[in-house]
Amino acid sequence: MKKQSLFLLMFSILLILSACSKDEGEQTNQGSVDDGEAAGGYGSIDHGVNEKGVGFNMAGGSIEEAQDIPAAEKATILDTFQAYIDAFNHKDIDAYISVLSPNSESFSIEDERALLEDTFKEYNVTREASDVTIVKYDENEAQLFAKLKTTFKQIESGLETKPTGRQVTVFHKTDGQWKVDSIYYIGDEEQK
Repeated sequence: MKKQSLFLLMFSILLILSACSKDEGEQTNQGSVDDGEAAGGYGSIDHGVNEKGVGFNMAGGSIEEAQDIPAAEKATILDTFQAYIDAFNHKDIDAYISVLSPNSESFSIEDERALLEDTFKEYNVTREASDVTIVKYDENEAQLFAKLKTTFKQIESGLETKPTGRQVTVFHKTDGQWKVDSIYYIGDEEQK
């Protein structure tokens, strides 16, 4: 019974962290920077690749860094990713929003702000990233792979979960700056 309650709590938290896409009049929970689903209809990043999707398949287990990334661009992309993680961990909504692409087709800034405000009222949430690697790069788009451990602690009850998963953060260059444009996430299976 306790495992089932913990699973339901974790599932509820993941639903809370999902956001609406920009589809007019139709709300979906795919494509948000927090939900882990690709907007292109794939349920996870290892269920296919298309021209606009994530540029590699994670089923192989080995992650290779993209070649020929200019050093300055690599540093800027990694700094932007760290700013994205730090802003979330410090509940700094304005700083978090500042690294998001205003042109994303996966989420709207207004919806992300509302989602973060609601989430931070109910939960203490932190993310830890490891194995951070830029896996695809061109002058206008970069894809960054990371393993994530997220800790959710419900403020009211104190219940805590620590799901892990793999994420690809897609960055687009906007007005000369790298911005988070979309997120592809797949959770790890719980070990029994």
